[in-house]
Amino acid sequence: MATDDEVVQTAADAAEDVIFARLSVSDIDDYDVTVSFEDGMLDVDIYVKAPDASADEKRIADDAALAARGAVDELLS
Repeated sequence: MATDDEVVQTAADAAEDVIFARLSVSDIDDYDVTVSFEDGMLDVDIYVKAPDASADEKRIADDAALAARGAVDELLS
């Protein structure tokens, strides 16, 4: 069984992987990945600010959150 810390780290890593796969570091003005796991409930909040990039920041944030949830599902299965 994974610890709460392992769950949080797995989710955060997966989210950051998506963000940095789609945007170069120089395009990102700010980003925040907030993950909590309490009482078996995973909460993932992603913020990406990259106004000079041609990519859709909201879509990247949504995809990063989905990847975080998927990585945790895989870890816990």
